[in-house]
Amino acid sequence: MKRFGNLRFSGILFSGLLALFLVVSLAGCGKEQGKAPAGGEKKEAAAGNTIRIGIAGSHSGDLASYGLPTVKAAQLVVKEVNAKGGILGRQVELVVEDDVCKPEMAANTAAKLVSAKVNAVIGHICSGATKAAMGIYKDAGIVAISPSATNPELTQSGQYPNFFRTIAPDDAQARMQVDFAVNRLNARKIAVLHDKGDYGKGLAEYAKKFVEASKVAQVVLFEGVTPGAVDYSAVVQKIKTAEADAVIYGGYHPEASSIVMQMRKKNMKTWFLSDDGVKDITFIKVAGPYAEGVYATGPKDTSTNPLAIAATEAHKKAYGSDPGAFFLNAYAATQALLNAIEKAGSTDYEKIRQALQSNDVETPLGKIRFDAKGEAVGVGFAMYQVKNGTYVEVK
Repeated sequence: MKRFGNLRFSGILFSGLLALFLVVSLAGCGKEQGKAPAGGEKKEAAAGNTIRIGIAGSHSGDLASYGLPTVKAAQLVVKEVNAKGGILGRQVELVVEDDVCKPEMAANTAAKLVSAKVNAVIGHICSGATKAAMGIYKDAGIVAISPSATNPELTQSGQYPNFFRTIAPDDAQARMQVDFAVNRLNARKIAVLHDKGDYGKGLAEYAKKFVEASKVAQVVLFEGVTPGAVDYSAVVQKIKTAEADAVIYGGYHPEASSIVMQMRKKNMKTWFLSDDGVKDITFIKVAGPYAEGVYATGPKDTSTNPLAIAATEAHKKAYGSDPGAFFLNAYAATQALLNAIEKAGSTDYEKIRQALQSNDVETPLGKIRFDAKGEAVGVGFAMYQVKNGTYVEVK
């Protein structure tokens, strides 16, 4: 977050400079964590002459590694589109807002984007934050496409006809985890943990349901942990006492890394399976050698897709590094949204919705379109395992 210096302002002068500062800061800023990365900045133009796309997600804090790749993906797509003349004869402008993956922040972020008169939104990143924001966008008549919010209720409840996503929902993810634990690892006693959030708890509840339906395995522990806690030894001891063969964890990498580290330091060989909230390089960096052998579900590997190769190379050229979590999903989301606006010939809410559901678009995830619920047809999950410090798809 940017800070003012020690200069003192007063009255109208301070207010005017503050307002100017906030507008400028939305254009994109440095690469460092907590700031939207540079590259693909908006073209200078009045808001009325541009198509404004909000980018909402975790751009600072522990979960910034999930949100910043989406900013970079959108910037790369928009830079290419604008270089070709834009959409409908107008340049595309990005308005970036940070919600820190917190529901209470997400509502404020959504209100800011509505006030900024964005035509559509890419985001949010975390499911809880997405649910907090989606009603605000619906009331304002704004379509939102998330690259990573997997909570099933977002599409299955029917509450958010304005919501779309380029990732499969958690019930599919939990089904894969349970099937793998039971049929591939032969686990029979499974501990199911979660972080008490919309994403983690929702996934864990599906996992519990699927384990019980398997008839050959049982849930020996079902418990929520407190995010941000320093010590998880109590729940680790419960896992050990329950003699669990495997742990299925719903949540994000900070808590997962702590739990795994404490398990391994107790010489527990219990299998650990988690979700796309853990399939992130940050988990491996934090857990270090204790990450070895951990399983996590994540978006299908499309790295051989020519469009995925091109997107990845564009990222390396622009930012000097490999893309982070959900980069390709966000790239596809941005492409799909801009394609829908072009096909609709308008930024009208209903026309964009209809265009998303009636037009195919080639993306790094393959050719996709959205069904009536907002799910991307053909997008799914794969199982990965940490081997030699990197996630490798399990065939």
